Amino acid sequence: MSGAVSYHAGLSAEAQVARDYLRRGLPLAAQRWRGKGGEIDLIAQDGAGYVFIEVKKSRSHARAAERLSPRQVQRLFDAAGEFLAQCPAGLDTPCRFDLALVDAQGRIEIVENALSA
Repeated sequence: MSGAVSYHAGLSAEAQVARDYLRRGLPLAAQRWRGKGGEIDLIAQDGAGYVFIEVKKSRSHARAAERLSPRQVQRLFDAAGEFLAQCPAGLDTPCRFDLALVDAQGRIEIVENALSA
């Protein structure tokens, strides 16, 4: 897949996942939020807390999950820390990290609380 095709496929997958969270009653607080530590694909609000969502797309859900590297996980934690530092409760703000897997047919599998620090 070329860079441009991959980029647009990723945007499409993120849009699908964003709609899925909205249907679940979790409004989006940010899309492609970027801090010094890295980028977070989607951030949904869950009551007084947040859900940090990493979206991975591939031929299958298993292949998509394999694409998440330890380095990316660390970047997610770093960026989430920057985001939470801006909140009134700071790092005490409730949060979780979800992994959203999208396969070639557009099926979504959400792994809630997939990453734990």
